Amino acid sequence: MARAIIEVRNLRKEYPVEDETVVALDRVTLEIPQGQICCIFGESGSGKSTLLNQLAGMEKPTRGGVRIGGVPVSKLNERELAAFRQKHIGFVFQSYNLLPNLTALENVAMPLMFRGVPKERRDRVARSVLKRVGLGHRLGHYPRQMSGGQQQRVGIARAFVTKPEVVFADEPTGNLDSKTKTEVMTMICSFARDFNQTIVLVTHDPQMAAYADRIVTLLDGRIVSDQINQGVTVQSISAQSIQSAQSDQFVQSVQPTAVPSSSVPSVQTV
Repeated sequence: MARAIIEVRNLRKEYPVEDETVVALDRVTLEIPQGQICCIFGESGSGKSTLLNQLAGMEKPTRGGVRIGGVPVSKLNERELAAFRQKHIGFVFQSYNLLPNLTALENVAMPLMFRGVPKERRDRVARSVLKRVGLGHRLGHYPRQMSGGQQQRVGIARAFVTKPEVVFADEPTGNLDSKTKTEVMTMICSFARDFNQTIVLVTHDPQMAAYADRIVTLLDGRIVSDQINQGVTVQSISAQSIQSAQSDQFVQSVQPTAVPSSSVPSVQTV
């Protein structure tokens, strides 16, 4: 069994709202092994985005803690967090978050620049990753010159160019049409399989959740379902969420299955 790279223990997050305290996460305990594509699934207001922020160290928990690779992320200061993310974490955003004044090549090469990789080498690696996502002909294009799907491909290339151990994908297909959604999720899964990377996918879309190895469903800030994806259909994901919400029972954590490798050619080593 693969080791747990992400460990969440008894996590609770509260927000003060006027005279009340809103509990966004309550008693969340979770382990995600190396190489697993884990979907945090739920409707708006379920707490999934809050959980992602906790996992990535964007917010501090009220109680409990998060460890990534044994490092207590929830206890690091901002400088330590920035250094940790630079070395170990990648992000794919719903809104792409590309720098508008940089080309596709420059956007993808930027994480390598922060690592001190020489320009010639970082451009070579960035070019290789962009070719893999089908944008070898768009290296010199700016975000405004690309479609939403193309911009998200650049975002994926940027997230994976340093081969981080963990990639957080926050609604990565939220702004895309159905055909492009499929292409984007296929690319994300391909990178993850090739490099045994852990993906934490946050989505409210059952069709996208079905790409994951494991689906963890949140409702009102609590885990109500935790299941390995063994040919899970879109309909069964939705039904599982409803059934769990009605019963209000917690499902015991499941053990991860082996992640098969992909035959897609790998990217040049950084």
